[in-house]
Amino acid sequence: MILVTGATGNIGSVLVRQLAESGVALRALTRDATRAVVPSGVEVVEGDLGRPESLRPVWEGVESLFLLRTGNEDAEAVLRSARQAGVEHVVMVSSLLAETHPGSPIGGGALQGEQVVRDSGMSWTILRPWEFASNALWWAWEIREHGVVRTAGGDVGSPVIDPADIASVAGRVLTERGHGERIYPLTGPVEITPRERVRSIGRVLGRDLVFEELTAEEERERLKQFMPEEAADLVADADSGGGQQDPGIRTTVEDLTGGPPRTFEQWVNDHADSFR
Repeated sequence: MILVTGATGNIGSVLVRQLAESGVALRALTRDATRAVVPSGVEVVEGDLGRPESLRPVWEGVESLFLLRTGNEDAEAVLRSARQAGVEHVVMVSSLLAETHPGSPIGGGALQGEQVVRDSGMSWTILRPWEFASNALWWAWEIREHGVVRTAGGDVGSPVIDPADIASVAGRVLTERGHGERIYPLTGPVEITPRERVRSIGRVLGRDLVFEELTAEEERERLKQFMPEEAADLVADADSGGGQQDPGIRTTVEDLTGGPPRTFEQWVNDHADSFR
């Protein structure tokens, strides 16, 4: 039995569907079971990672845990509860910033989270994805309302990854042997700039979209409306190409799943309604 946390999110919802299609026994964890949409036959259970005591009923029969951290959970207490209940293996989604920017707030936080998993007493696998293709949803309102995207670093490439590919890798390491105590860096198939991403969205929508370049400082001020200042500084610097260590193209997705990672335009095709 596999317990999937974040079961209604970008990664978890795809993972639940893929595991269900494979006939794997699983439970989908959510804070509100009445709002969860999962495939027929999937058991939905309620629990809150921020309240580990709420998880006691969900562990029965669970052998493997897919843990998607949000920053609001008590990961150490969650993993202690899981281990005491007999869970043997945990697969956690971290961030490739743990490798490329270990001294940054996000990269450092990712490393701390990874250490909690390493110290859990269970077998573990850590997935380190790069920037999500789904981050383009930050542009959705401006595209719908104005046909415009305003951001910095229009010509800075990044090998963004479709969350569906992260789910596919997670499915493999949750159901196959030989992945214990492994760290897997994950990227998309090619580097694609924000300007190219906007063109890709426009092609799928059949619209001429406008890209407006912001300075790093303008981007920083814009991002502070949505995230903490330290995170806004890091993202703005990365978007503008300042201090960014390129992770390169990693072949892990294809190595583990047997198929190439999905392109950004494939992701857009699947989520085009969000931009209309």
